[in-house]
Amino acid sequence: MKIAFFDAKPYDKPSFEQYAANTGITFKYFETKLNEDTAELAHGFDGVCVFVNDTVNAAVIDKLYAMGVRVVALRCAGFNNVDMKHAFGKLHVVRVPAYSPYAVAEHTMALLLTSIRRIHKAYNRTRDFNFSLSGLTGFDLHGKTVGVIGTGRIGRVFIDICRGFGMKVLAYDKFPAKGLDNGDTVRYVSLDELFAGSDIISLHCPLTEDTHHIIDAASLARCKRGVVLLNTSRGALVDAEALLAGIKSRQVGAACLDVYEEEADLFFEDNSGHILEDDTLARLMSMPNVLVTSHQAFLTEEALANIAETTVQNLLKLQTDGQCPNELCFRGTEAEDCRSGKCF
Repeated sequence: MKIAFFDAKPYDKPSFEQYAANTGITFKYFETKLNEDTAELAHGFDGVCVFVNDTVNAAVIDKLYAMGVRVVALRCAGFNNVDMKHAFGKLHVVRVPAYSPYAVAEHTMALLLTSIRRIHKAYNRTRDFNFSLSGLTGFDLHGKTVGVIGTGRIGRVFIDICRGFGMKVLAYDKFPAKGLDNGDTVRYVSLDELFAGSDIISLHCPLTEDTHHIIDAASLARCKRGVVLLNTSRGALVDAEALLAGIKSRQVGAACLDVYEEEADLFFEDNSGHILEDDTLARLMSMPNVLVTSHQAFLTEEALANIAETTVQNLLKLQTDGQCPNELCFRGTEAEDCRSGKCF
């Protein structure tokens, strides 16, 4: 099986080569992202392997299908960049539903600690031999309340980390996890109660029609003044313009972002020699209380190995059985994991 691997980075190749060895699966790595202009590169391949900022819309799907491509292997959990309705009946779409939840959860806590303890500012100062403590006062996490939106594997790991700091947790999820709510330090609540009662809010939910801009001007207005916002999930969960306005009005005390809704042409690339044309992101990054990392939360050796292993296994299952437990199918108005047999 020949797979065209789009948006390839140097850190992707070792794990994929390791797990594909002796399987009959070969990858050809393309640095470019998949879109309507680059889809032709997949000519002669059985499938494509794509990441979060590749475009798999109706036009791309039709081009891939016409060239004989039959598999889209997502090396990520989210699939909001795939037109699932259009893909149904044409392409098998498989994903990596979970990979080292510790990687993302730990990065989220790293961002939070860096922000509230001003570690990034202290690092820059001491590099210049400035050992003044003025302006570096932070606050304890112990005793604070964190609102966690999304209690899947990553959300639950982040909750465990927060509990280790002695924090109280208000959780929200459309599908609550059994046994998580203990009626004391962890409680499921409505979104309104979460917004009103949280000192810190962390997003760990997928991007859907329901969660698009779940953080907007109206929700920020319901939050505590000075709330700290963390987003290591999907950029479009947050209305960036509303967040900027919230920071300027001091309604938002700090923001830590590993994702951004218009990141596709920016993140994962070295743009240091170019003028940043995204005015909203530029203004956010100019704020002293905003931390931005470039979709880095997943990037650990363990997570990269998990992603490669699962992706290769997904492809092998499709090749040998014609079906895969991690296949996504379109059902009515939502895409879901297909566990009932072949989708075609």
